[in-house]
Amino acid sequence: MSAPASAAVLQFYESHPINEDQIVAALEARGLDLAAVTEEHLKEHDQDHYGGTDAVDRLMAAAGIRAGQRVLDVCSGMGGPARYIAWRSDAKVTGLDFTLSRHEGAQRLTRLARLEHLVDCRHGNALEMPFDDASFDVVIGQEAWAHVPDKPRLVGEVVRVARPGGTIAFTDILQRKPLPAGVLARLREGMTFNEIITADEYCRLLVERGCAIVEVRDLADEWTAVLQQRHAMYRSLQDSTVARFGEAHYRKYDEAYGFFVSLYAQGLLGGSLIVARRGN
Repeated sequence: MSAPASAAVLQFYESHPINEDQIVAALEARGLDLAAVTEEHLKEHDQDHYGGTDAVDRLMAAAGIRAGQRVLDVCSGMGGPARYIAWRSDAKVTGLDFTLSRHEGAQRLTRLARLEHLVDCRHGNALEMPFDDASFDVVIGQEAWAHVPDKPRLVGEVVRVARPGGTIAFTDILQRKPLPAGVLARLREGMTFNEIITADEYCRLLVERGCAIVEVRDLADEWTAVLQQRHAMYRSLQDSTVARFGEAHYRKYDEAYGFFVSLYAQGLLGGSLIVARRGN
């Protein structure tokens, strides 16, 4: 990832409305004793992706995640899905994220839920993963890979760290129709989406690297509704966002996110669940 692209993504997530402080404040607002917080409590507040734990359940089922497996969540953010998967399945889950503050926040939240024995949070670049070949039974991702440029390199790394016969299952923001250059530039500026491709392009990259496509499930209609709700949720956090990052930042983010959501309503953007199996 180029230095400007890296800096933009880091800044985007350093000032994201969903963050460690906001999650802890939500727990405290429920009157919970932080010393007694469990994943049962935490899972309601730390799922920074589309669809909450229902979406994680769907991804787990599609990937066939089970106890004892080694699972890697690429671009794992605050670690919400990693903790939930480990808690539900007894799999050993590693979360890899590029933003140091979110990585550190994920570590603290994992300790809060007392899941360190199953969840390992790592700081690193998805384009240069700090793992040996064939390290994981399952590799997953949720709506984060649009931030990562150089999809051939990203997919190459994902396949490299999956074991032969292992599963790759992810959801991502995708093009449904070709995006005008001005739209791409605005998404890159406002949302730090460095490269948005199609489901067909992802499948081609996976097949070229020896994978078989198991499933491609279109999520565009579902996400159109989810994103409208998500935008409203972000607006409900206006006071805490302004208090932490300032009014100008809130307004800029609100405008950028509103534009992003509008592209789903126009049928320009969509999303899919893609499941593949690495060849032996």
